[in-house]
Amino acid sequence: QVQLVESGGGLVQAGGSLRLSCAASGRTFSSYAMGWFRQAPGKEREFVAGIMWSGGSTYYADSVKGRFTISRDNAKNTVYLQMNSLKPPDTAVYYCAAAFHPVGSLTIGHIKTYGSWGQGTQVAVSS
Repeated sequence: QVQLVESGGGLVQAGGSLRLSCAASGRTFSSYAMGWFRQAPGKEREFVAGIMWSGGSTYYADSVKGRFTISRDNAKNTVYLQMNSLKPPDTAVYYCAAAFHPVGSLTIGHIKTYGSWGQGTQVAVSS
């Protein structure tokens, strides 16, 4: 079991920045990759970014490329999502998730790839 706790959400004006954190505890050594997803009201949960624990390869949704950066601190078992140039459509609840099987570029964006999820943190971007 891996427990995930997100933090860092809040209200920000368009063009602003936020950094989300996801602290993992428990059997963290069993995780291959971490992902960030988001879910806006009335919409399906969607992939935002993912990172491999080993090697650090990163993947992004087209909608956030160039604005968001995912990173990890292996020693702290923490994953971050730096969000810059935020836009109102970025408003959503952001979730981090852990994958417990080998992950590749074709699967890192799929919800079913992940076995543990955090409780989510709200991000609101005003125009």
